[in-house]
Amino acid sequence: MPELPEVETIKRGLNKFIIQQKIKKVTVNCEKSFIGPVELVEGAKIVGVRRRGKCLLVDLSNDITMMIHLRMTGQVIYRALRGADFAGGHPTDSFFTELPNKQTRVILKLSEGTLYFNDQRKFGFLKVLPSDEVEQDKFIASLGAEPWEMNAEEFYQKLQRHAKAPIKAVILDQKVMAGVGNIYADEALFEIKVHPKTLAGKLSKKQAKDLVRAAAKVMDASINAGGSTMATYLKADGTKGDYLEKFAQVFHREGQECKRCGAEIIKIRVAGRGTHICPECQKC
Repeated sequence: MPELPEVETIKRGLNKFIIQQKIKKVTVNCEKSFIGPVELVEGAKIVGVRRRGKCLLVDLSNDITMMIHLRMTGQVIYRALRGADFAGGHPTDSFFTELPNKQTRVILKLSEGTLYFNDQRKFGFLKVLPSDEVEQDKFIASLGAEPWEMNAEEFYQKLQRHAKAPIKAVILDQKVMAGVGNIYADEALFEIKVHPKTLAGKLSKKQAKDLVRAAAKVMDASINAGGSTMATYLKADGTKGDYLEKFAQVFHREGQECKRCGAEIIKIRVAGRGTHICPECQKC
């Protein structure tokens, strides 16, 4: 699943490519992938691209916003009439092959190119709504604060309300803290030397504060590197994201030495998710 740093990278890339372009035509190949009337989108200009959690918010000149949620397998691919292309989301060969293809759910014909929304499993969507109602949307309204905005005391109180749940499960809950996915949960918990199975209620106020800071730190590192899906993830300049290669301390490093203590990184399961830890640095 594309995580927050990938979505942030997509936001930045789209802001370089599609701002002030007019949406000339919308073609919907899968009804569940586009929610709302296409008439509210066609003819409008794109004036900005924002992000809330893992959602992209494309603001239009007519005070309408398109919410784009990639979910598990969504992709946003821009093909220009002239100049560079851009792609982001779940990494597959669709980034490089001829479009549209059998995974293309929505096509937005722009004045200077075409924006494709691909989604293999059809869980993602584009939703049209008035811009002044975005914050009231059920999905957006349910999101907690992002790590950069999270108050440490507020976070600590949330941990007490989930006191008997493993800390990894709690920080993966988007209602507790928006944007933290599997990779960044593992990295943040390693950063503060806390085992993912530790019950949330056992964290001290200092550990809660440190965890908020660690989550922001590891996601900043990923954003600066252009995302974590190394194999085929493209940044706006056509280069690939390299977060895992440069910065990952535990994620996908099972069998390798811990960079901090030399112990072997192992993979376990916590809250139903594959989880990477150093058994020496993160004792349960």
